[in-house]
Amino acid sequence: MPQVNCRICDEEFYAKPSWIKRGHGIYCSRVCQHKGMKNGKLVNCFICNKEVYKPQKALKHSKSKKFFCGKSCQTVWRNTMVFVGSNHFNWKGGEFSYKSNLIKGKLPKICKICHIKDLRVLAVHHVDHNRKNNRIKNLITLCHNCHFLVHRYKEEEKKFMETLV
Repeated sequence: MPQVNCRICDEEFYAKPSWIKRGHGIYCSRVCQHKGMKNGKLVNCFICNKEVYKPQKALKHSKSKKFFCGKSCQTVWRNTMVFVGSNHFNWKGGEFSYKSNLIKGKLPKICKICHIKDLRVLAVHHVDHNRKNNRIKNLITLCHNCHFLVHRYKEEEKKFMETLV
């Protein structure tokens, strides 16, 4: 009765002579066999520094050579370090950052005319119609419907300008 030691955990177990002859009988269990088949290595997450296992293929094919514990850390990296400013695919020279200016100004997120609070339908309107003038005093929140009316109809624009005064 041949007793052999496991390559991973060094536990002694019984292996049939035919298994040993064929090159099997190396691992004591499927768990140890799975551990023995791993050929990658443990790396630290670039964002949270958590240790995570990456297979050899992932190590070899990484373009940035940065590794993450999951999609959430990868998204944080992409949205704060990689696709920011001129590296973002929607970048238009930095002139159209009025939405972020309005958020930074902490103005109420409500339509100035009809008082709708639903964020899905709110848009930013330039009071002087100059898209490059992104000062907070020039920006007002309107719903899409009111925004359309103010741009298309002169009498609606007059009513709107009166509400501002």
